[in-house]
Amino acid sequence: MSNVILAQISPVAITLIVIFSFVALMLLIALITSIKIIDQSSAAIIQRLGKFHKTIEAGPHLIIPFIDKVYRKVSLKEQVADFDPQPVITSDNVTMQVDTVVFFQILDPRMYAYGVANPLKAIENLTATTLRNIFGEMELDETLTSRDVINQKMRTILDEATDPWGIKVNRVELKNILPPRDIQEAMEKQMRAEREKREAILRAEGEKQSNILTAQGEKESMILQAEAKKIAKIKEAEGIAEAMIKDYQARAESIRLINEAAPGEQYLKLKSFECYESLANGKATKLIVPNELGNLVSNISAISTSLDKSDLPVKESKKNN
Repeated sequence: MSNVILAQISPVAITLIVIFSFVALMLLIALITSIKIIDQSSAAIIQRLGKFHKTIEAGPHLIIPFIDKVYRKVSLKEQVADFDPQPVITSDNVTMQVDTVVFFQILDPRMYAYGVANPLKAIENLTATTLRNIFGEMELDETLTSRDVINQKMRTILDEATDPWGIKVNRVELKNILPPRDIQEAMEKQMRAEREKREAILRAEGEKQSNILTAQGEKESMILQAEAKKIAKIKEAEGIAEAMIKDYQARAESIRLINEAAPGEQYLKLKSFECYESLANGKATKLIVPNELGNLVSNISAISTSLDKSDLPVKESKKNN
């Protein structure tokens, strides 16, 4: 049956069917190849007939089959390049091994694709030469304590150099700085000596502070003891004085009570004087002086006159001398 059907179809029809099928297959292949899907954080360089045409980014895109082609896909993520240790020589002629880590990102896929043949190799060589230049201007001790400065210089130089390649250098880190073994041993001895020195200084400072505090404590103790003795003596003297005053007051009170109970001549005279004092307070216009008081006044005047006469020869003898 099939042979009969094939016999009824002319050769021309068979040829047309084959051509149509081929064309349909080619169109299907062209349609499939013309659809390009670019991943997120990626970009693709499209060339048309061997010449740059455009840059396509994430998402689906249509290109002309057999005319356009994807020349290169580029990742736009930040990338990390860990380079092997490079030998460098410092200004004091010490050879060290330094390995670096470079963090970079592609900002312009076109410049990255056409700027340099092997971007990573170019960055590695550029990093090595930059390291040698920077370390050649520094001494060993300075290189070990200036990592941040070296990192900043490296980043600035590499960023400027890679800018024509569409690359942005975000960070440069010195992962390891390895001086020669003998230098490491000398540095370890130096650090050990520094630690022992700091320990001795701290111990001496501690002893000094302890002695100072002990002396201050003894000084304050002596001051407090002296103050306590002083206060004790003052209190003792105040107590003795107060006791004497109490004693004298008690004696005076006892004498007063005795005189009031059996007054004597002297006590009566004292009371009479007190009465005269109250009379002579300026309020009375007349003052009557008893004979006894007049006799007392005359006696006092006579005693003072005799005293003046007894002093006169002494004064004259002093003048003559």
